[in-house]
Amino acid sequence: MARTLKSIMTIYSFDSMRKSFTALLLIALSAVSSAQTQSASAPAAGEVILLLGKAFIEDVDGGRQAIRVGDPVTVNQRIVTALNGHVHIRFVDQALVSVRPDSRLEILRYDYNQARPEQSSVKFNLQEGVTRAISGDAAHSARDRFRLNTPVAAIGVRGTDFVVSATETTVRALVNEGAIVMAPYSADCAIDALGPCLVNAVEVSDSSMQLVEFNSSNSMPRLLPAAHERDPASLQGDVQVAVNNSSESSNQADDNSTSNEVYLEGVTSSRVNAVAQNINSDSAAETPVPLPDFTPDAPVSATSLTDSQLVWGRWGDGQGENERISLAYDEVISGREVTINGRREYFLLRPDLESRPVDAGLGVVSFGLESAQAFYESDSGVFAMQVNNGNLELDFDFNRFATSLDLNAEFTGPLTFSASGSVFDGGYFHSRTDDQRIAGAVTLDGSEAGYFFEKQLEDGGIHGLTLWGSP
Repeated sequence: MARTLKSIMTIYSFDSMRKSFTALLLIALSAVSSAQTQSASAPAAGEVILLLGKAFIEDVDGGRQAIRVGDPVTVNQRIVTALNGHVHIRFVDQALVSVRPDSRLEILRYDYNQARPEQSSVKFNLQEGVTRAISGDAAHSARDRFRLNTPVAAIGVRGTDFVVSATETTVRALVNEGAIVMAPYSADCAIDALGPCLVNAVEVSDSSMQLVEFNSSNSMPRLLPAAHERDPASLQGDVQVAVNNSSESSNQADDNSTSNEVYLEGVTSSRVNAVAQNINSDSAAETPVPLPDFTPDAPVSATSLTDSQLVWGRWGDGQGENERISLAYDEVISGREVTINGRREYFLLRPDLESRPVDAGLGVVSFGLESAQAFYESDSGVFAMQVNNGNLELDFDFNRFATSLDLNAEFTGPLTFSASGSVFDGGYFHSRTDDQRIAGAVTLDGSEAGYFFEKQLEDGGIHGLTLWGSP
């Protein structure tokens, strides 16, 4: 009798557990279904109007899907761009946001009150990467209720068009129109608040010709000169990439490379401005603008280098008939010395000046790209790339450099190489990360520069040579 009772109790116990588990499972499934229904019915805050390369939308529940033009964007979603991804979003108040490659932007809040726009609230979180925001009715009407958070600082607006680049430790911003206020988080600047912070804050406007930077090792933001970033010629790569519906990528070698990204997304992106100005009209068909190629059509000759201080040499044959800006060792070594060694056979030479230092008082020098050659190398072979645009800045006051190149090849699509690092005695500059390297030198009068670069991709790698001149 006792054994029978025990068996009955065991069966009852298992049956009870089964029923309880089934009930809990049904409740969980119901909750998930309810959450999905709510997510699906959530009003769209904006719409994807331009997609270049690969990008994704991540939901708060961890779901992830590839972005397509026309997709709605809702609050609590995250826009994630790949190394070749670039996304433009038009919001319900006609605001426009551009998310550049290798970036993560969260939409934390977008409460637009069309009847009373001064009661609207907008909040973003740029976890990493670069974004450009052109304010809509909400930010213009409720400036004290707009906030863009970054990992280390908060940004408020005064009704504006601005660009922000962020890493875990550094944030930089450039204002194209209007003004912004940047401040580090503190007891007086809570990360969950709205609007600009006032303590340890720095305001910068489009008329100041400066950008604002905050590093987590400092107590408050600082202003940096930015006059040269406003040269539209330095932004042609971004303009033409957008016009041609191409894709881009970016890679930060270290925190200071963020300044370069700010410049590239800056003042005159024709596609962004065209959308902002014609937001309520149908887009007219655009005629593609041919991209420039800084790779010479024919190989350089030794006789053409009489006026150049910097010359690229090589030990071997290099890429044969695809070599454009390098010459054999015997043709270039006379009267010059090797400054840096590039990948494999390449080396950069300049006149032998008995190792004297770089001229004093050079300050910040912005160089224009004069010629280049680049190659994509994989198991399938080595293929020449176009070099469509580039910029290089050397700051001799702080011994820093930043550069970027827009590249293109049939096998890779459009790519961007970017790097930053230190300038050393004698006019040498270089940096290295796990997947890329750059090594270069500048002439002692600061008039010419050149560097070798290489970067590992998921399938193969790229490398090349550049030559630059100052204005």
